[in-house]
Amino acid sequence: MPEFAYVLIVGAAVLLLYTYAGYPLLLLLLSRMRTGRPVLADPDAEWPRISITVPVYNEEKQMRSLVERLLELDYPEDRREILIVSDASSDGTDAIVEEFAPRGVKLLRVSERRGKTSAENAARRALTGDIVVNTDASIRLDRGALKPLIAQFRDPAVGLASGRDVSVTTHVADANAGESGYVGYEMWVRGLETRVESIVGASGSFYAIRAHLHRQPLPDWLSRDFASALITREHKYRAVSVDEALCYVPRTNSLEREYRRKVRTITRGIGTLWHKRSLLNPFKYPLFAWMLFSHKVCRWVVPWALVAGAVGLAMLAPSRPLAAIALFAGLLPCALGGIGWALASSRPLPRWLSLPASALVGNVAAVHAALRALHGQQNPIWEPTRRETVPAQ
Repeated sequence: MPEFAYVLIVGAAVLLLYTYAGYPLLLLLLSRMRTGRPVLADPDAEWPRISITVPVYNEEKQMRSLVERLLELDYPEDRREILIVSDASSDGTDAIVEEFAPRGVKLLRVSERRGKTSAENAARRALTGDIVVNTDASIRLDRGALKPLIAQFRDPAVGLASGRDVSVTTHVADANAGESGYVGYEMWVRGLETRVESIVGASGSFYAIRAHLHRQPLPDWLSRDFASALITREHKYRAVSVDEALCYVPRTNSLEREYRRKVRTITRGIGTLWHKRSLLNPFKYPLFAWMLFSHKVCRWVVPWALVAGAVGLAMLAPSRPLAAIALFAGLLPCALGGIGWALASSRPLPRWLSLPASALVGNVAAVHAALRALHGQQNPIWEPTRRETVPAQ
């Protein structure tokens, strides 16, 4: 029995350390063997024609500012198309978009609400650009974000370019403060993956992809931003992360909304990876399969491993004081996170509570999402995460 407990504890510790420290360290070592450099924007170059597409549902409160911000992006107007895809919005969203028709903004209304991916699928036939730029209604792009992103496609090996998310908030006491650190960590890992070979998932907030890759069929219940990176690799292109292409993403100040968002996102992510599971074949995609497994699968397994490790410590605690101390030390952040989660709906949280609460939300959401995926529960109908408006940058 003690031997089994040690296996649980050591296994959990090894997986946790490998996932969040070992994998990035290996990427860092491999990246130093690579000599490639990102393509920089050339102001004198001829820019390709692009199509910017934004799926929306009942976004009348921020629709006008969203379109105005897109029109202000630094990119030649005669090489840019803007298409707003309304997923059967029932408020004034469509009417607001139509006000911008004289300035070249197009509206595509989907008559029946079927979800974000379905709306994106419907838009494919209407897009005329050589490069398709996908973004969200809830975020704001830096005015100079487009050119660094599109410049990457001068490299014929690049099929997808993903922007750099910057987590922002206007709240002093932030219930979801841990999200900022996680986003920064994720962007760092994507930068390393770019230098080694290819990122395994694009930013759902802002990425660009070659039009013929964007037209590849995808079931409505899957995640297009994740799938786009996988499709890119399937077709022997690279997907890269672009640090200069800044995208400001407001944090949801409600942990309950953040929890629902994470459950939905991870559930769709698991389904997407299962749909594209051939990319986990190490004989066909040796480097990419390892990166995909380490970045995605290991992270989804970590919460289960932590539970197993806690069980192992609990088994040893009655006879081993160090195990009892370790168990207490591990459960304390969980307890603080639970308290923060419970209080977040009624009051602003201090940072010492918001950080463990954010971490707990992420791990519990991963477990919930895995259970949903195992039961075959799909969530094609899209309920956008309502976020605060991001001030102009």
